[in-house]
Amino acid sequence: MGVFDQFLQFVNDFTVNYVDIDYSLWLTWCLTPLLVTFLLPSLIILLLYLTAFMLYVYKLHWTCLRTALITGDIWETARKCVAVFWDAHGWIWHGYEVSGLENLPDTGAALFIYYHGAIPIDVYYFIAKIYLARNKLVHTVADHFFFKIPGFSILADCMRVIPGTVQSCSNLLKDGNYLAISPGGVYEAQFSENYSLLWKKRLGFAKAAIDSKVVVIPIFTENIREAFRVVSIGRNIFLKLYTWTKIPFAPLYGGFPVKMITHIGKPIYFDSNISAEDLQKKVVIASEELIRTHQRLPGNILLSLLERIPYFRRKLHQTGSTTHND
Repeated sequence: MGVFDQFLQFVNDFTVNYVDIDYSLWLTWCLTPLLVTFLLPSLIILLLYLTAFMLYVYKLHWTCLRTALITGDIWETARKCVAVFWDAHGWIWHGYEVSGLENLPDTGAALFIYYHGAIPIDVYYFIAKIYLARNKLVHTVADHFFFKIPGFSILADCMRVIPGTVQSCSNLLKDGNYLAISPGGVYEAQFSENYSLLWKKRLGFAKAAIDSKVVVIPIFTENIREAFRVVSIGRNIFLKLYTWTKIPFAPLYGGFPVKMITHIGKPIYFDSNISAEDLQKKVVIASEELIRTHQRLPGNILLSLLERIPYFRRKLHQTGSTTHND
């Protein structure tokens, strides 16, 4: 008997005598869904890096494409490609839709205020949808830690992501741009429960809106917390770590293909007699109304998955199992 045959015999004897095959199969079957739910959030990071890679390739070939572009904007064609990519992902994986496009102004600037999910993938879809439908880019404000992530600077450059001081936001709006801000930011993403708004006393967005005299439009994406969730175990520890470092440490899980619809609320027009505090209160009330109207509370992943099927979505509405009022 050769060495290879002896090795095979050893493996066979070890498997038969020491390994419970049935138990191993059962354990694998039980743990696979758990492993998948934790691995799917990494898919979003992979998609972001693929987007960055695509932009790097595009940037290297800019000299060849320069003559083909009319606007002279180095990123114009790239943005179209990125928008198509994310719009297709949203449609395939979440059946993504936007409701209330009629609430957008026909011309001029607008400040969108949104609820921050565990991963703000709905914002990526929303930016893509608006860019393809209106040919207008939605600039966004991101937390400072975003700009320290290796490879993401090119994303910020192309998609006009900024750290966002009051003055820089006001200047963008005065120039007639769309701008999206989540007052809750990463803190809301990590620690919000049952779609609660965690804005504290942040008034920056209200000050920017008053200074630029633009319309404020609250938006909310249905089931965003059912797609990705934050692990609740050790919440106090992660809260302390975030307080010290301003870096999100709480692990995420999910990637569930739940139905997603971004609802655009009624515009809140500029009022010269309103203070920043009062404007913030008006936006909070409008945002909470959007959540109550369109979101099942508490959230339910299974029912949100069933809503991908039009028949079940109609049934859930008819039986009153949700609080939606579409």
